[in-house]
Formats: sequence, structure tokens, C-alpha cells
Amino acid sequence: MPRRRIGFWYRFAAVLCKPWLVVLIKRDWRGMEHIPADGGFITAVNHNSHVDPFAYAHFQYNSGRVPRFLAKSGLFKEGFVGAAMRGTGQIPVYRESTDALSAFRAAIDAVERGECVAFYPEGTLTRDPDGWPMTAKTGAARVALQTKCPVIPVAQWGANELLPPYAKKPNLLPRKTHHVLAGPPVDLARFYGREMTPELLKEATEVIMAAVTAQLEEIRGEKAPEMPYDPRRERIEQRRRTRAQTGAVSGAEARVESGAETAAEIDGTAFGRAQTSHAKTSHEGENSK
Repeated sequence: MPRRRIGFWYRFAAVLCKPWLVVLIKRDWRGMEHIPADGGFITAVNHNSHVDPFAYAHFQYNSGRVPRFLAKSGLFKEGFVGAAMRGTGQIPVYRESTDALSAFRAAIDAVERGECVAFYPEGTLTRDPDGWPMTAKTGAARVALQTKCPVIPVAQWGANELLPPYAKKPNLLPRKTHHVLAGPPVDLARFYGREMTPELLKEATEVIMAAVTAQLEEIRGEKAPEMPYDPRRERIEQRRRTRAQTGAVSGAEARVESGAETAAEIDGTAFGRAQTSHAKTSHEGENSK
């Protein structure tokens, strides 16, 4: 299947971005031999910096197979941004679709045309405190199982040192190194021909992310956590902690209020006794006169 031509817009973007990338970061790129020379395929890439889409695109561009990233369909509609998104062949995701497979129909079409579609399976910057890949969404697995195309796991590290996640200012000095390691295709054959249930997609996604994480372990020379960071689980735990704290505060307030009421009752009783005693004394005094 022939490759799609790079085209004017992609070359224009490369002319704008590559000089800056060459100046700002050094390169340690490995595994480019695993990028298929022909035919459609998916790359599954970890995401740890707002800079890494540009740095990773540089790696992929130099491989001769330019990546088509997924983006919200609304970005493709009007103006310069829309023209650039369409011209560079980026992939719209129709999130308003009620059918999960239809939401990725443009990505499926692109793979079947022989394109490279780059997925950030995590869907956003990792929230893992140490920068490891977190649990992922199932879009990449869904497209891979629908098309039976190769899935290349790619790990990257270094752009996050230039611009850490959620940071506003880059750390320009000393000059950072962008490490990229692409691995051999992930074996998903055991999932082919089966109904795409949520459980199946979750399992296939975990296999893909395990391959990406293994590549990152090699880059970093250390082991990832046994369980990937799960934002959903963290939100549940946070709500549980908040409820527990709220319950503890409410219990403390209730005890304080109960104590205040008891004190008031004691004061009231004492006041009543004092009043009775005073009245008795006054009465005895009047009788003695």
C-alpha cells in the first residue's frame, strides 16, 4: 500500500518547528527500524509534557512515516488552525458520537489508507507523580482490533525535563536530551475475531501499555510501579477521604454541640437550684420578722 505524501502543510510545520527543536534538545533516538516502511499502523506513545508531541513528531517525521495525531473534531472546522489540521492530515475524533467505534472512524479510515496514526492512549498528560504511564483509554486497542494493523509501542523521556507536566516555564539549561525508544509490534493476535467487549478492550489496552512501559523502563534504567497510576481510582479514594474527613468534623461538631448543651443543662440546673435556695432563704427571713 503506498504511503501518503507528506504534503505542503506538514513540510511547512517542519520548517517552523525543527530548528527550534534542534536548538533546544539533544536527541537519543532508537528503534526506528521497527517503524513499518509501508502500510497503515498505529504508534502508542506515552505523554508527559506539552512539548513532547512536537519532539515525538520530529522523531516520526525523520523516520519517513509522518504521524497523524488525533484531535477534537471542532479544531478542524474554521480558520488557520482548521486549515493546518486538515492540511497536515491530523485525525478528527468525533466525541459527540454515541457509537464508540464511530468516534474513531477517521482513524480507522486513515490506517486503512496506509497512514501512521499516533495515539496517546492515556488521553492526557500522565498524572503519575514519577512520570510513568498511567492507565489508558481503549481507543488505540479499538482501532487496532478493528483494522488488525501493527501497533508499535513508543516510549519517550526528556521533553518533560524541558517542560515538566503542568509547568508554565521551560527549563532551558542545561540542554535536555529527548530519548525515544520504539519497540517491535505488540502481539494482539489472541484478541482478533472476538467480540469487542469492554473487558476485551481493557485487556488489549493493558497489553499495549505494558509494552510502552517496558520501553520506558529501558530508557530510564529503572522499574515502573507494579500497578499503573489510575486517576479514576485516585478520585474515588479522594472522595472517600473527603467524606471521612467531613464525617470526622461533623462528629466533632456534634460532640462539641452535645457538650455545650450538657453544660447549658448543668448551668440551668445550677441556676435553678440557686434561685430556689435564694427564694427559700428570703421566705425564711420574712417569717422570722
